[in-house]
Amino acid sequence: MAESGLDSRHPVVSDQSFENALEKARAGDRLEIDDALELLTTGTDRPGIDPVRFERVLGVADARRTEEVGDDVTFVANINNNVTTACTVGCLFCNFKDPAHEFEAGFAGETEGFTKTPAESANIVREAVDRGVYEVTSVSGLHPAFALDAEHREILEARIDDPGVTYRPPSTYATDPGTYTEQIAAMAESGAHVHSMTPEEAAHARRGTDWSYEEVYRRLRDAGLSTVPGTAAEILVDEVRAVICPGKIDTGEWVQAMEGAMRAGLHTTATIMYGHVENERHRAMHLGVIRDLQDRFGMITEFVPLSFVHQQTPLFERGMVDGGASPAEDALMIAVSRLFLDNIPNIQSSWVKYGDERALQLLSCGANDLMGTVLSEEITKRAGGGHGEFRSFDRYVEMIRAIGRRPVERSTDYRLRRPITATEGPYGPTLGPKADGTPLLS
Repeated sequence: MAESGLDSRHPVVSDQSFENALEKARAGDRLEIDDALELLTTGTDRPGIDPVRFERVLGVADARRTEEVGDDVTFVANINNNVTTACTVGCLFCNFKDPAHEFEAGFAGETEGFTKTPAESANIVREAVDRGVYEVTSVSGLHPAFALDAEHREILEARIDDPGVTYRPPSTYATDPGTYTEQIAAMAESGAHVHSMTPEEAAHARRGTDWSYEEVYRRLRDAGLSTVPGTAAEILVDEVRAVICPGKIDTGEWVQAMEGAMRAGLHTTATIMYGHVENERHRAMHLGVIRDLQDRFGMITEFVPLSFVHQQTPLFERGMVDGGASPAEDALMIAVSRLFLDNIPNIQSSWVKYGDERALQLLSCGANDLMGTVLSEEITKRAGGGHGEFRSFDRYVEMIRAIGRRPVERSTDYRLRRPITATEGPYGPTLGPKADGTPLLS
């Protein structure tokens, strides 16, 4: 193993037994953190993953999936439009961001990064909606010139020399990203569902003020924001965050931001990024944070386990990790998410992270959702992922039927669902403002 630099205060030990934890899961009783730990490890009484116990956990999770959501496999017609790679936070798991100084107007070097204007974002989304896409997901770097809106920019301009707010005026940069509300409004103008503004971005959008997260998200909602991605979660245990993303908000503030979004009336997703320096207890503790949040608000529509893609990240390059999660760990993460998160109906299997074959296998481990078409995916690709950038509706139907399940087109919030029952294609989306069943790409 590589040297992670993590001196864990939460070791992989349990006062529960594997058999008791599995029986609770089978009976549908609410699991505790120690139960989740036993299932994630297939027992802390022995090293390694036990193959017989492993299959038993997957079987119970698959049965629970069938009981809770049936055999439908859902997916959405979406596009990623990440606005900028410029970022002031140096997270060690990320190779998406670029140093913000590379975007300054007088920078003499070269950068592979990008910043889009609101007009460019509007054009990208308009073209996607014309094709039949109806969700745009946008997750961006923390650009120093980004302000929430005009009022926020005025506040930041008055504190331009304050290092605590990390602000520089748009005139500093070759491209002006506009404000967060301008970007959201631009992406929403064609009628797309805008899924954007992570808790980390919301923290950036309130820096230098005493505004609540609810106020920030209300302004974003009024600009056209539809739902919020619960990313930037990584592992919601601060001893892990101190190693992999010390410049990011801590667990408590991540939760506060999510609460603010929900109080503003916005549904969210939730994620975990695992397979780096954390251990199985950290993963179980993370699930506990998510379940407690859902108990209090009930507005998380899906949980998305994200297996760490390590190849081109600082964690790997610095020798702090020597690989990502194993296929068995991926399967157990999906399965235990299904069993532990008894208040979140939808568990996603990400073909971007796992590839098609493994993503399909994970649909028999507790997952029921297979992401979306994703016409552009920069974050995983820049970290070294190699599973492509697009899945057509025809490919979705082919893959899902191949494992004996029913393909179902869905809306972002799962409220609209269209089972695809036709025996022959071509298949295409129908749920969006301009989606008429025409294939997204010829």
